[in-house]
Amino acid sequence: MSGGRQGPDGIAIVDKEAGWTSHDVVARARGVLGTRKVGHSGTLDPDATGVLVLGVGRATRLLRFLTLLPKTYTCQILLGTETSTLDASGEVTAEHDMSAVSFEEVVAVTAGLVGEISQVPPMVSAIKVDGRRLYEIAREGGEVKRAARSVTVHRFDVLETDDPGIYEALVECSSGTYVRSLAADLGTALGGGAHLDGLRRLSVGPFRDAEATSVEGIDLLPMAEAFRGGERVVVDEDVAGDVAHGRVMDLDRLGVGGTGPWPVHTADGSLIAVYEPHRDRAKPAVVLVG
Repeated sequence: MSGGRQGPDGIAIVDKEAGWTSHDVVARARGVLGTRKVGHSGTLDPDATGVLVLGVGRATRLLRFLTLLPKTYTCQILLGTETSTLDASGEVTAEHDMSAVSFEEVVAVTAGLVGEISQVPPMVSAIKVDGRRLYEIAREGGEVKRAARSVTVHRFDVLETDDPGIYEALVECSSGTYVRSLAADLGTALGGGAHLDGLRRLSVGPFRDAEATSVEGIDLLPMAEAFRGGERVVVDEDVAGDVAHGRVMDLDRLGVGGTGPWPVHTADGSLIAVYEPHRDRAKPAVVLVG
């Protein structure tokens, strides 16, 4: 983390409480940290809890890389009832007798929802259509046609509970996957309907809920943590000078290969830029010094 007149810089892992919007968390973090420069890497529903990754100061410019990280969730799926929001916060729109559905059938259907699948974003999502967020249109009772998107579900495990028709689920998925839509699709595929309850985000990429803090007890990590576990490019003082000026460079000079992006560090571990491919060279996506 760095400070000075510019205010703090860093990454924070917050455990969002139920009832808070992601924007509420950002607004409170601004007050706690004393800076307006705070953003988050991916919205969590107000009723959901768990990991929300914040970027503070110059690290707000790194959030676009964090947005793409895979996510892990736990939740409950309730068979037999559909709701207007696909979760427990909505109004009941349909009910089905699914008492005859076996656990084995549920497991078989979840297996068919693993891999690359096509998913229609729910009306209560934050996606914009014609300049308006879908949830704003939904609040007014409206509905618009949404294009299906390709997402990837890496894991979809279910466990029985003591309550018939209620299952605990663990979902590992790509960014942009709607777990509430997975729950609804499961219900439909079983010949009825379902909705989601108790959604908790366990992780965003390498950031897990075990390290998350309350927004009041926010703890800033160095900006370099944004690329935790990834390829680490360390440059000498001469190359660092060119990086600070945002120069396009040959891959050999930067010491990189592959598809990027490449977080560039100085010898002391400080993150000074992120480079990405540009034709057969490397150009700066973000420069954090200079």
